[in-house]
Amino acid sequence: MIRHARVEDWKGISELLDQLGYPNTESFIKENIERLLAHPDEVLMVYEDEGRVAACISLHFIPQLALIGDIACISYLIVDESIRGKGIGQKIEEYASRVAKQRNCDRIQVHCHSRRTDAHRYYDRQGFSESPKYFSKML
Repeated sequence: MIRHARVEDWKGISELLDQLGYPNTESFIKENIERLLAHPDEVLMVYEDEGRVAACISLHFIPQLALIGDIACISYLIVDESIRGKGIGQKIEEYASRVAKQRNCDRIQVHCHSRRTDAHRYYDRQGFSESPKYFSKML
């Protein structure tokens, strides 16, 4: 079942983030979830399996000036490693794409670190195409 996340999902989301290489989020995850849930251009969803958070996706909507449609940006898409390969990622990404279309987005993007080669194959299968450059500056 895919549903909007709740603050009470913090522990399951924190465990998923740990699997993705973001450990020790317990001290601030509740506050971050509350902030995201209150933001009008953010949707945080989870996939619940037998009462536990088994996957999550964080989706940001970016209004555009020079394009007709807006951009939806996936910040995090995580499926519990014990159930990967069962189509859950596809279900939650397709659901997020429908939400993005409802929000006037004509494209969905994701930044995926070069070390995540398994994720690259997943996004290829989902119909994403690679953009050649992405620049980042720490503030």
